[in-house]
Amino acid sequence: MKRYHIRLTDEAELDLARIYRFVSSKSASSVVARNYVTRIKSFVDEFATYPERGSIHDDVRPGLRIVGFERRVSVAFVVDAAEVVVLRILYAGQQFESGES
Repeated sequence: MKRYHIRLTDEAELDLARIYRFVSSKSASSVVARNYVTRIKSFVDEFATYPERGSIHDDVRPGLRIVGFERRVSVAFVVDAAEVVVLRILYAGQQFESGES
């Protein structure tokens, strides 16, 4: 079975940090926030074996796919021959915007 390399853009990494801070402040628990971000990362790691998932949004960006996670997070990514590039990890209804190419 083919495995794709997973790469998070700097923007996606910042999104994870923002999600951590938000969940930590709302739950008053760094453990809850850390566990939530860990679950998001594990979910994204699954794209290595099956990246062709989610809804396609070619109207926004060619090849853009968006898939939901636990009803609060949307992961925006593109797939090429060998790599899945996670562009953004959006929390609670944020809209996709990226300068990444």
